[in-house]
Amino acid sequence: MSKSPEFSSQVQALGSAWRANLDLSYAREAGRCVARYKHDGPLRILKSLYPESEAVCHNVMIHPPGGLVGGDRLQVTVAVGEGAHGLLTTPGATRFYRSEAGAIATQAVRATLAAGARLEWLPLEALAYPGCEARNEARFALAPGAEMMCWDITALGLPVSGHPFERGHFSQHLEVEGVWLEQGLIAAEDDLLMNGLLGLAGRRCLATLVFAAGSMISRSRQERALDAVRALIETHALREFAGLTAPHGQVLVLRALSELTEPSLDLLRQAWGLWRHELWGLPATPPRLWAM
Repeated sequence: MSKSPEFSSQVQALGSAWRANLDLSYAREAGRCVARYKHDGPLRILKSLYPESEAVCHNVMIHPPGGLVGGDRLQVTVAVGEGAHGLLTTPGATRFYRSEAGAIATQAVRATLAAGARLEWLPLEALAYPGCEARNEARFALAPGAEMMCWDITALGLPVSGHPFERGHFSQHLEVEGVWLEQGLIAAEDDLLMNGLLGLAGRRCLATLVFAAGSMISRSRQERALDAVRALIETHALREFAGLTAPHGQVLVLRALSELTEPSLDLLRQAWGLWRHELWGLPATPPRLWAM
């Protein structure tokens, strides 16, 4: 059962905070990628699925309460063993509800990839309710030869429901350790950031897709990946609000802004499929959950 904002406020009034920890590991055993996990608190992994081959293990991470309030903390640790390939997604948005007492709600993810490992961290959006005090962080450590794709999609407020993000703070931290770091604070009262042309330009969904490697990406692979996604952007509805860069020889980054979540998610899914093909020689086999 999901927490409603009203229930969340009652929980805070009682001084209660929920903690949840999940330790997930992927290992390659006789050609099959096997997932094992242990948890403490309301954080789970559903049954492993193999929609493309036994070499790639798909999993869904669920948080039964459905959201976080001030003081809550979700801690996710992922270890991908040598030659293993895991794909991890979520069944819905991670909701950061309003914080009545000013306490911060945190989701923290840290993944380590061994040589030759691959990880796809593809959660659905982080939804920042008006009045939230939230921190969303993800750190990745890649050994030489390891590669990963991850995305971060943040939706500010509920504009369709008439609840804009007019107060609150959302802190972000996205890092490939020793290679690339991006962090910032979105403050609802910062009009220049929220509405300025050099900021979000009035749009309330910001999305980032990252491909990162533990070794330098060859020039030919990099150019194929950039060309494929640039061609996609040119034909997409977000072509004026999306861009692609290679800020480091081990990192490719796609960014997009949209008024609602769906256009950005559509662009990122298509780009993810192109990079899967161009960089890994794999088809764009989406998690089964995405088709539901």
